[in-house]
Amino acid sequence: MTTLNIEAVETAPPVAAKQMRNAMVASVLGWSLDLFDLFILLYVAPTVGALFFPSSVPTLSLAAVYASFAVTLLMRPVGSAIFGHYADVHGRKGAMLVAIVGVGISTAAFGLLPTIAQAGFIAPVLFLLLRLVQGIFVGGVVASTHTIGTESIKPAWRGAMSGLIGGGGAGIGSLLASFVFLVTSSIFPGDAFAVWGWRCMFFSGLLSSLLGWFIFRNLEESPFFKEQQKQKAAGTFQAPRAPVKVLFSSEHRNTLLLNLLITFGGGAGYYLTSGYLPSFLKVVNGVPNNVSSLILMSASLAALVSAVLVGALSDFIGRKKTFLLVGVCMLVLLPLCYLNMAKTTDTSTIAFYALAIAFLGNAGYAPVLIFLNERFPTAIRASGTGLSWNIGFALGGMMPTFVSLASAGPAQIPMSLSIFVAVIFTIYLIGAVLIPETKGDFR
Repeated sequence: MTTLNIEAVETAPPVAAKQMRNAMVASVLGWSLDLFDLFILLYVAPTVGALFFPSSVPTLSLAAVYASFAVTLLMRPVGSAIFGHYADVHGRKGAMLVAIVGVGISTAAFGLLPTIAQAGFIAPVLFLLLRLVQGIFVGGVVASTHTIGTESIKPAWRGAMSGLIGGGGAGIGSLLASFVFLVTSSIFPGDAFAVWGWRCMFFSGLLSSLLGWFIFRNLEESPFFKEQQKQKAAGTFQAPRAPVKVLFSSEHRNTLLLNLLITFGGGAGYYLTSGYLPSFLKVVNGVPNNVSSLILMSASLAALVSAVLVGALSDFIGRKKTFLLVGVCMLVLLPLCYLNMAKTTDTSTIAFYALAIAFLGNAGYAPVLIFLNERFPTAIRASGTGLSWNIGFALGGMMPTFVSLASAGPAQIPMSLSIFVAVIFTIYLIGAVLIPETKGDFR
């Protein structure tokens, strides 16, 4: 296989402003709609836990729900392998369109499932099977949204774009889920939420499929991919037939493994902050649903601001220094936020700590997307980025389950979170020390 000419790609014709804008919107909204579907489960975790995984111990039911969330994450690398291959061989646009529609439809299907009281133990089995299907489509979304936006933007903005897609998309997705949670909690208050409210939350997944279809169907292909296709047609470049196989070759295997130290830390940090926050507010602080939804909406905005700022910071000081700085902040500040938030009963103080936790959690992975893009050439970028991200986030996404299992009751959750965060971000910092600086290495 011949090597892709880096200079030829970097000197490709400039991207039109409209195409650049459309790619930015598509990447951000694609990822936000995807996470909107995932956040729905996190927002109804206590309710779903009681309906599908009942237990006399609340933390065990919660752990079961998070375990089902981890099942989805474990299937994401499979989705990245499938859709990443398609995106690298046939283009980012088609992979994105199919994946985002698939996520929305599979999410809505949860609202049709019978509960354990209606169907017995077949109910949790069906729930887990559907989570597997959803995970494949989610992995496909990552492989496409996490490449087309950064490949279409100016080099000086790639770090900020990384934060906007990764953290900003997460913030918007969380904000949309918070809004839907607020509306459904108002329409189905109290016990009614456990009857129809949670189902309507899942049905809203159809909105992401419809929006995704209208947003992506007229999207232009990535300029890097189009340039590669030109080189391929001219006979100056031969694309690999199996990008995933290339990733696990001796040339890229160590790169992939080293990436996981960063993506595991970023993923675990995200799921133990923004991901765990809805359950923390309900189980530890006992905040009512309507108040919790408002706090979570504010936290989503804090997450968006954090991601863009820290992503942009990596454009100025580099990816490596940004990871080191953020890792130290997470290691020191997150445990303090968890422990202090658990002690207070004042709503304003709870909200303050929730905003701080969301801000820190999204800072941890804001530059990850562009760092991964810069680690792989165009021919395997979608597969490499998707697998690095999804394997790391799959491992990181299992941490909320372990936190819940390690906690004998709600009172132990804050300390468990603090210990897990300390260990995880020590690993993250080790990765930050070992990785090379990648800023500007886009080929």
